[in-house]
Order: sequence, then structure tokens, then C-alpha cells
Amino acid sequence: MHSHEFVTSGQAELSTYIVGQGRPVVFLHASVSDHRMWSDQLDSVGENGMAVAYDRRGYGETRSETESYSLVADLMAVLEHVSGDQPAILVGCSQGGKIAIDAALQHPSRIAGLVLIAPSISGSKEPVYTPEIHHLMSLQRNAEKAGDFDLAHAIKARLWLDGPLATEGRVQGQARELFLEMNRAAEQAAAVGENLDVASAFDRLAEIHAPTLVMWGDLDFPHIQERSRWIAQTIPNGKACEIAGAAHLPSLEQPRTVTAQLVTFLKDTFR
Repeated sequence: MHSHEFVTSGQAELSTYIVGQGRPVVFLHASVSDHRMWSDQLDSVGENGMAVAYDRRGYGETRSETESYSLVADLMAVLEHVSGDQPAILVGCSQGGKIAIDAALQHPSRIAGLVLIAPSISGSKEPVYTPEIHHLMSLQRNAEKAGDFDLAHAIKARLWLDGPLATEGRVQGQARELFLEMNRAAEQAAAVGENLDVASAFDRLAEIHAPTLVMWGDLDFPHIQERSRWIAQTIPNGKACEIAGAAHLPSLEQPRTVTAQLVTFLKDTFR
């Protein structure tokens, strides 16, 4: 079963793709992408269950008005729509991982498991960048201020797709084209309002008891790698998986590796 539906949350209509039937596995995208970063995983997971991916406010095909909102409430609206009160497994990358962690703390009975890929987390300390990374971040900000968005997008691809300390242009082909397309669309989106999810989760990870797999690439930002290891160690049922030769978006550049790890985790944990 493949379907494309719109889920109402506040004044937003969240564009939601559903593949298969059964226990819901819901995919939460990074801030430099949209639901398409999960295309490979949706088809694979949907063969033996229900795989769901939706676009957040300001991304992809989602329609929204400017209003105060909660990303966790949006997620819960999607869960209610696709599976009622059946507990779901959440798969989140970067900002999507932050939403998954917040949901697990706010609605523990609704979350059966977590797969966190290079996750952000509310309440974490500001990163300290190496001189090389600081230089690239400054170049990106200056390009945006000057209105040179092509240069800004190229630098973002260097930082988030190639990896900030890896060779520029390391990732090519369809993965790079899709990244640039998704990121350009996200940058052009209208403002969506104030996010009300401001509570810190940094000191509450020990409260999460759902089985959790944390993945990250060894070419990602150093502070994200360190944070991912720490999250895996701090969540009581956490497991760690470092992906060699990948940066911040391994589902784009190594989809088979991510899919294999995900499917194995689902089989071992929820069979």
C-alpha cells in the first residue's frame, strides 16, 4: 500500500507518505532536507510494516500558516492519523532526532523505540568549532547576508553532505543533486511561526527506556559525533553504531547501510 495524505495539525496540513501496513515506523527528516531523504528506507521498511514520512512545517509539500506550534504535537497528529494509539518507532536524523527525543519524553507510552541518526538535542551546549569549520560557517553566513545563495548552498553541501573536514565534492551523483534540491526548497520556504517546544531534554535522557539505536557518520562534525556517542551511552537501552565514510546524512550517501542497520534493529527488538 502506498498513499499520500495530508494530516491536519493546527493550521498546518502535513504532507504524509505511507508505505505498507502494520506497526508504524515514522521517519523525521533533518532541517536541510525533507521526507525524500528517507526514500530508500520507506520502501524497505514498508515491506514488513507501516513506514511513514512527513514534511515538517516549512518543508516539502506541507502547507501551513504562520502560528505558534509544537513539532511534537505535529508528530502526534501524524501518529494519531496513521495508527490511532498504537505505539510507534521513531527514526529521526539531526533535528528529526531532537523531535523524536522530545516525543519520547513527553509521550513515553506512545513511543516503542527510537533510531536516532546524528541527533540534535534540546538544551545541549553550543559547539566549539575547529578553525577550519569556523571558517566555513563564516563563509556561509557571509554568503547569505550578501544574497549569494548559490554559494551558501554549496557551502552547506560541503558541511552537511561531504562533511566539514572531508574533501569538498566527496559525495556526487543523485545524492548531491537531491540534497541541493531539498535544501534550496527549505531555504525559500516562508516563515512558519514560533516553535513552542523549548524544554531541555539534555539532562533527561536517562528517563527514556524505549530501545534506542544511535547512528552517526565518522565524517560528521566532531561535536555531533561526540554527542551521538554520549546519547547512546546515556539512554539506558541505547546502542551505538558508527558508519564509516559517512557524514551528517548517511541515509542519502549510504542508504543500504542505514537500511540494513534499521531493519536489523527492528527485527531484533520487535520480533
